[in-house]
Amino acid sequence: MAISADGRTWFLVNASPDLRAQIEAFPALQPSSDSLRNSPIAGVLLTNADLDHVLGLYLLRERNNLKVIAPNAVWAAVAGDLHLAEILKPFCRIHWQETASSSQPLVGEDGKPTGLRFSAIPLMAKAPPFAVGAATLQGPHSVAYQFFDERTHRRLLVAPDVAVITSELRVALNAADGVLFDGTFWSDDEFSKLTGKPRTSKDMGHLPVLNGSLDALGECQARHKIYLHINNTNPILDPESPAHAAVARAGITVGEDGQEFVL
Repeated sequence: MAISADGRTWFLVNASPDLRAQIEAFPALQPSSDSLRNSPIAGVLLTNADLDHVLGLYLLRERNNLKVIAPNAVWAAVAGDLHLAEILKPFCRIHWQETASSSQPLVGEDGKPTGLRFSAIPLMAKAPPFAVGAATLQGPHSVAYQFFDERTHRRLLVAPDVAVITSELRVALNAADGVLFDGTFWSDDEFSKLTGKPRTSKDMGHLPVLNGSLDALGECQARHKIYLHINNTNPILDPESPAHAAVARAGITVGEDGQEFVL
């Protein structure tokens, strides 16, 4: 996911392994022709340290500076257990900024405000399996982000990994003009039924859509309500399925690659 207040300076929320293909498919994220080395990507905000959220950071190694915004425990997993800082040190300078629950400005590489502010909402989650050292640290291992546009006063909530809708997350959900929400699984037993493995949606840290997030998002008054982080077992991906129809009736969109909207 990429967000910008002016269409020139962009911030990513997580960096997936296919980040290069995403950049190639979206001209606004590509370097301009006014210098030999540049990028409109001013930084990356990590919601957690899952591999599908962080491996794209290695693809940004050709920047002069790479800003990564993340909770302490998440950064410890990425920099320590995955050795990101050590591996990228010969290529670029990494600047880590710890998240905060209070609203903070998002600044560009030149240090100037970009018109966006953000705050982090701690979520209930465990460290990923590879995070041996970071698993013992205090503080959240997963967060949602609330963005605020200083010009339009509109709010965007980004929450791709939600195990439980906490009271703080519900407040942010009800205040949002746009919501990108965890749609990993349709039902709690979906994964176990299809694979035979005794793991439920909740075991893996994802609130299912059915009997989970569907009602909460349906009641939300946001102009844009979009499910993302959708597993390939989820029937909402099939436009002809009853699950997809239930999501549509609730006024929620099934997210697609390349989808754009303006708050």
